[in-house]
Amino acid sequence: MNTPLHFRPLYQERVWGGRNFESKLGRTLPENKVIGESWEVVDRSEAQSVVAEGPHAGKSLRELIREDPVAIMGEGWDPERPFPILVKWLDCQERLSLQVHPPADVAPRLGGEPKTENWYVADATEGAGLIVGLRRGVTREAFEKAIHDSTLESLVHRFPVSAGDSILVQSGRLHAIDAGNLILEIQQNSDTTYRVYDWGRVGLDGKPRQLHIEESLACIDFNDFEPEPLRATPGDVILAECAEFRIRKLERPAGAAIDEVAGAGVPRLLHVVRGAVVVATDAGNHSFSAGDNILLPASLACSARAESDAVVLVTDEFAGA
Repeated sequence: MNTPLHFRPLYQERVWGGRNFESKLGRTLPENKVIGESWEVVDRSEAQSVVAEGPHAGKSLRELIREDPVAIMGEGWDPERPFPILVKWLDCQERLSLQVHPPADVAPRLGGEPKTENWYVADATEGAGLIVGLRRGVTREAFEKAIHDSTLESLVHRFPVSAGDSILVQSGRLHAIDAGNLILEIQQNSDTTYRVYDWGRVGLDGKPRQLHIEESLACIDFNDFEPEPLRATPGDVILAECAEFRIRKLERPAGAAIDEVAGAGVPRLLHVVRGAVVVATDAGNHSFSAGDNILLPASLACSARAESDAVVLVTDEFAGA
């Protein structure tokens, strides 16, 4: 495998979405649709990333792993095991539901999958915020009462955010994204979400969306009080380091090397948040710009440099990879 893998985005209509992928990322969106998510890297039965260009154009990520698991994922990877990370852009023009993902020890009995995710705020309007965790001192009993009284907003922990802020949302952590955020979400390969509250909203079909109150109550960490984000800081920063993945933020001036993607033997994901990047391989140079998410296969020997002043994220150390 001598080339980086760049995939076609899979756009998802969401009641809380908008059209910011056009103005902020330069994308061409389906007409007359409210797009909330762009699935950038995914290997699931219901959704497959397909290579956009190059010698592997038209092949799915699943096909590539089945054909040559060592080249994509490294030694010892089961060819039937899905790629462990799902990458999405989120355009949140309205507040998302208050929700939770099941912890690993709870997910099997609920028929779901654990999901730890990291949010990197690429852009935010003035006053935008995130809701993560509970206000200090909130009890389960008070929370359950507030569900029935429709007063949950007073019990959750909301904080303002701006571009460059980041927070790790582990399975079991109550959360919602507020309006005005453009977010790069890097997560475990899971699509299990339990909604506990939806602010009285209706879905695209005009009907209230399904809630999962009992499942949510079984998953929520009721000792998770007032977590704070990692605020935007200049230079190189580790945004997340957990059992599921590691994410680093790197800032490089035009022409500077990005040595952190050079090592082969393990797969890496390169996320261009700002500027442009060139990945050089034996097969030639490959240019990527803001919004692009690229899989660098385990067997790929490459170097990278900033083509213009750039901010990139690098995700590696996937669970089991």
